[in-house]
Amino acid sequence: MFWRTEWKTLTYMVLGFLACFYLPVGWPRFDASVMEALHLVRWYAEEHVLLCLVPAFFIAGAIAVFVSQASVMKYLGPTANKWCAYGVASCSGTILAVCSCTVLPLFAGIYRMGAGLGPATAFLYSGPAINILAIILTARILGPSLGIARAVGAVLFSVLIGLAMHLVYRREEAGKAAAMADLPEPEGGRPLWQTGVYFALMVGILVFANWGRPSEPTGLWHAIHAVKWMLTAAFSLGLAFVLVRWFGLAAWVAGVIALPPAVLGFAFPEQPQIAFVAGVVGLSIATSLREDELGQWFSSSWGFAKQILPLLLFGVLVAGLLLGRPGHEGLIPSEWVNRAVGGNSLTSVFLASLAGAFMYFATLTEVPIVQGLIGSGMGQGPALALLLAGPALSLPNMLVIRSIMGTQKTVVFVSLVVAMATLCGYVYGLFFA
Repeated sequence: MFWRTEWKTLTYMVLGFLACFYLPVGWPRFDASVMEALHLVRWYAEEHVLLCLVPAFFIAGAIAVFVSQASVMKYLGPTANKWCAYGVASCSGTILAVCSCTVLPLFAGIYRMGAGLGPATAFLYSGPAINILAIILTARILGPSLGIARAVGAVLFSVLIGLAMHLVYRREEAGKAAAMADLPEPEGGRPLWQTGVYFALMVGILVFANWGRPSEPTGLWHAIHAVKWMLTAAFSLGLAFVLVRWFGLAAWVAGVIALPPAVLGFAFPEQPQIAFVAGVVGLSIATSLREDELGQWFSSSWGFAKQILPLLLFGVLVAGLLLGRPGHEGLIPSEWVNRAVGGNSLTSVFLASLAGAFMYFATLTEVPIVQGLIGSGMGQGPALALLLAGPALSLPNMLVIRSIMGTQKTVVFVSLVVAMATLCGYVYGLFFA
């Protein structure tokens, strides 16, 4: 009886014991890789959790609470107008300058509210891939042809991937459409334009809080970066006004929330993140104590955070252990990657696409990384494949996608991204070798 019921548990325990027993502690590369994993997860926590993920969690929670399921089905559902649905989903990246992890709460929000698998996965790819800043930076640093190819390929890929996902799971999507066919539009509620303003303010906070420093010391992007925190503060004040005027938050509560960020902003002007954290904490406390829709907003946001954040941090830790940080070694030597992606053969393009799918790229960092790889002998085809697959996917990203839409759909989605990036990179390499 024991062997019938407990053999799996025993096997896992034995394997775990052997892994601990033969842990290569003392081997220089292993020890360095462990430190790289810790460095990467610390950097991720400092640079991405507070400024990227926290606003994204609040936006995702707002989608779940303040956007009706009927509205999502109307514009992004399986029976929605395809031109409208895929047009909105494929161009979202021009507005959201987010990485492959920050887009996940937003994807989870619209997918769970009934968005069709096709438009939802088109949005999942386009959010980090069609980043207008990254495309401009690619054209400036890596050349106009590579920048144009990245822009065209990313927009085209988002639509093709979404259509392919819809086609593969068309029966399931048809069942979802039938189940939602008679879903009525909720009566009452606030006007659509008010909800639009509310979401625009939160997106503004997300975009400007994460506005990266441009390489050039002059120009529009640099000017915006110089006042990014003033713009973030302006959007935050706008959000406070909306919450008081349209959502029933008491004015004195909004004042109490706004006071600590204002004081800390003046006290620590060189560390504006401290004021940002104070504002997030104040908003979280104020909404968590309510029983109305603002309380539901916090509860929904917290639910997304509980599901997504642990998987992301674990994935970043594993990615750091295997691949290290840019310029630092992990368990997999960087020279292996450099050697594998040299030239423009189909194999090198595929390996570049596959490696990019598992590596983690923060927003805009993929461009200098690819620049360094090209300097080490990387071909133009593998470079484009890495730019198309890398920003949209990562190991942490895959773990979370699996928890949202299941293993099979995740495998299909990742395979489509890698296959299309490989094909596009190979064709591009034939003409620009």
